[in-house]
Amino acid sequence: MSQTTSKTMQRWTMNAVGRENLTLSTAAIPAPGPGEVLVRVNAVSLNYRDKMVIDGTMPLALPFPFTPASDMAGVIESIGEGVTRFQAGARVISTFSPGWIDGKPNGTARTPPYRTLGGVYQGMLAQYVVMNENWLVASPESLDDIQASTLPCAGLTAWFALVERGGIHAGQSVLVQGTGGVSMFALQIAKAHGAEVFVTSGSDEKLARAKALGADHGINRLESDWVDAIYELTQERGIDHIIETVGGANLANSLRAVAVHGRISVIGVLEGFEFSGPAGELLLKSPTIQGIGVGHRRALENFVRAIDASNIQPVIETCYRLDELPQALEHLDRGAFGKIVLTLP
Repeated sequence: MSQTTSKTMQRWTMNAVGRENLTLSTAAIPAPGPGEVLVRVNAVSLNYRDKMVIDGTMPLALPFPFTPASDMAGVIESIGEGVTRFQAGARVISTFSPGWIDGKPNGTARTPPYRTLGGVYQGMLAQYVVMNENWLVASPESLDDIQASTLPCAGLTAWFALVERGGIHAGQSVLVQGTGGVSMFALQIAKAHGAEVFVTSGSDEKLARAKALGADHGINRLESDWVDAIYELTQERGIDHIIETVGGANLANSLRAVAVHGRISVIGVLEGFEFSGPAGELLLKSPTIQGIGVGHRRALENFVRAIDASNIQPVIETCYRLDELPQALEHLDRGAFGKIVLTLP
C-alpha cells in the first residue's frame, strides 16, 4: 500500500547523532501493509537510553534519517491485510524489543541481542507510526495513555528483574538505587509482592516522596556510607535483591550490601559501561548477578495484567508537548523523580 498523501504528521528526525541535529519535520502519514497497523501516538515516555542514543554515547548503527524514542501509547487507526491481534480503535503500547516474544532473545556470544525500537528500528516520536501487529501489546485498562507509555521500558525492566527473573516473594528485602523511572516501578512492584523496600538518593525531598509511595526506609547516600546504613537497618543481613541502576564502580557497593546468596540486577550505566567490584564479596557471598536488557512481550503482557489487578501507578514528574523535546531532554539531564512524558497533539 502506498503512503497517504492527503494528510501529514509531525515527527522528530535526525541525520546524525547530537541534539543539534534533531529536527521537527512534516511527513505524510503512512499506511499499514500486510500484518501491520497504523497507530495514532498519544504519548511517548523518555528513557535515559533515548538520551544516550540521541547524544551518541550509546553507539548504535542508526538508520538515518532516524526518529528516536522507544516507548509509546496510542490508538490503532487502521489495520493492514491479515491483521488478527487488534482492531481499529484498540489502545496499545509498544514493545521495546520487537520480535522478542518469549524465552531467550535472538543473539550470539559475539553479537548480543539488541534490536530495539528507537535504536536499530525507527522510534516513536511521531504523531503516527506503522508497526507490525506483533510489536504491540494491549494497554492496561486502568491507565490512561500518558501513564501507559511508561511501561514498555522502565516498567518492564523493573518487572523483568524482580518477577520474571528474580522470583520476588513476600518477606524479602529490595534495595532500589535512586528515584528514576525504573526505581519507582521497582519500589511499587516490590511492595505489591510483600517485600521490604529500601531506597537510596542524594535528596531528602525525593526520599520523602519515595516513602509516600510505600518505601520502608530511605537513605541519603550523600550524608553517610549507605552500605553501612544498610548493615544497621538489616541487622547485618544485607539486601536480598538490589536494583543496580548506577553501574561502573558502584557495583562494588552493591556487592558489599547484598545478602549472602542474594541477587543484584544490573540495569543502569550512569557511571560507565565498565563494572568493577571486590572478588571477596563475590566469591564468599555467591550472589546472583543478572544483567537486565528490559524484557520480552509475554512478560509485558503479564505486567499489564498485574497493573490492572493492583494499585501500581506510574510516577510521572512532568509532561511536555511534542515540540518541547529539547526541554524534556534537558530535564532528563537534571534527573527526574519517576518519568518524563511527551504528549502528542
